[in-house]
Amino acid sequence: VPAYSQGSALGGVNPDLASERQTPSFSVEKLTALLDGGEENTRIRRAVGTYLQGLETTAVFDIATQEFILNTPKISAMKWWPGDMGRSATHAVVFAQLDIQGKCYGVHPFIVQIRSLWDHSLCPGITAGDIGPKMNFDHIDNGYLMLQNVRVPRENMLSKFCEVQPDGTYVRRGSQQINYFTMTALRVALISHEAVIPLMKACTIAIRYSVVRRQSKLKPGEEEAKILDFQTQQEKLLPHVAAAYAFHFINNYLEDLFNRGYEEIQRENFDMLPELHAFSSGFKAMVTQYCASAVEACLRACGGHGYSLLSGLPSLCTRILASCIYEGENTILFLQTARFLIKCFMAASAGHPVPPSVTYLAAVKPGKCPAKNKFDFLSPDTYTEAYQHAAVRLISSTAAKLQDLIQSGVKKHDAWNECTVQLVQAVKAHCHYITVKNFAETVERLETKGGIQRIMKHLCDLFALHGIFSNAGVFLHDGYISGAQMDMVTASYLDLLAVIRKDAVPLVDAFDFTDKTLNSALGSYDGQVYQRLYEWAQKSPTNTQMNPAYERYLKPLLHKKLSKL
Repeated sequence: VPAYSQGSALGGVNPDLASERQTPSFSVEKLTALLDGGEENTRIRRAVGTYLQGLETTAVFDIATQEFILNTPKISAMKWWPGDMGRSATHAVVFAQLDIQGKCYGVHPFIVQIRSLWDHSLCPGITAGDIGPKMNFDHIDNGYLMLQNVRVPRENMLSKFCEVQPDGTYVRRGSQQINYFTMTALRVALISHEAVIPLMKACTIAIRYSVVRRQSKLKPGEEEAKILDFQTQQEKLLPHVAAAYAFHFINNYLEDLFNRGYEEIQRENFDMLPELHAFSSGFKAMVTQYCASAVEACLRACGGHGYSLLSGLPSLCTRILASCIYEGENTILFLQTARFLIKCFMAASAGHPVPPSVTYLAAVKPGKCPAKNKFDFLSPDTYTEAYQHAAVRLISSTAAKLQDLIQSGVKKHDAWNECTVQLVQAVKAHCHYITVKNFAETVERLETKGGIQRIMKHLCDLFALHGIFSNAGVFLHDGYISGAQMDMVTASYLDLLAVIRKDAVPLVDAFDFTDKTLNSALGSYDGQVYQRLYEWAQKSPTNTQMNPAYERYLKPLLHKKLSKL
């Protein structure tokens, strides 16, 4: 038991929660080490527009003065949302269209001083300020910025991969797509810190509360049951616990891919950039979209107390919702990944090489799901092949529709727009397949000691079967899975809920959040929910101050009524 949890001013550990930890069936310590702890230590503080090519800010090179002249020509070119720019930052990295003697060379980054180092006043030509209140992140001064004939030295253009020489000659040393690399890095970091960690926190709060909160009787004559003992509550929460682990492992996968890509870029090999951009876009969109819905589900699973700010869940909801919007709006990111997948599918179909992560597009396996009974669906090979089949089917059918439209005379951009809904479905199927496959492969590599591999296998099965159960139409569409087999999926899925229920509390304890980090009356380690709610409510200013409305409104009204009596 962590040191911080061994005592409580509120009277010890709630016995309902303590009983959940007495005989864990696997090693919590090993699992905690596996997840590298759970403390949040990074904040994402940068917002970038999705359509980088359409950037309107300009940077014109003045050969005579060896300076770039930056302008935001109209209000739609204004920089809006960057964190710390509203009141704090003294410098900014500004992306602008590079113009040399009337020729545009695309988007490039420039270091621009926006405030004086002497008195913090705005520099000449700079208009900047705070964008105003938001749903969350009020502690961050997201700002706006406009530039009018702001001059910066030639050396202020970031020039590792391209350079403007003194005579105006433009020299490129790599791919123009390198400009997307910063966003790629931020999207990978965002997945963990702004989506997976909030989901882990929400699951911890909801699971702990669900073994303290009692309601109704499962059996006549017994005391009210813990609400986590009801199958409906298990179905609300346990798949999200499994998803938290699945997304943690996919984040490791993406970080490894990113690190390998960065090493290649250092060698001036830019071949991995398209794959990195596509994967960071697709997974950022899928994970944040799923986590936003899952955190809300955790809040609703806690009933009325979940709606209280004291539960810690509303702030997680409003925070994680932002992750679906910044660093690229999710629908647009799905479609960016779709372009990559369609290109790879076409290349694979023509026998050309494709990146390792999408080689499965060339290995189409016709046929039906071989499962004979519900236990067959606990085989990673069985459900991984089902996900692969669904992804290939959606990508190939959408590519065929796109091709048919173009061949019938529809312009390419119109044909693309007519396929976007199905393209988004295809990308989601691809990302889901990669996540399931990676989860199964990660479990296979785990140690067998302490029951870790076994419980992780259960979670992997649950995550995979929940996806099939919740998206039955995708798998039933072409008959790959039959109606009878879908009944088998449902049976195995529901059986797993009861199995994982036994380890629910140790599974979220393994995320290793301190009470201070969770900041939740419902999710504290000792489980003293009602005492803590009462204690925290007493500290509210409304309960420690005289009601200011009494003298002005209530007193005259009450005294007037009394005088009539």
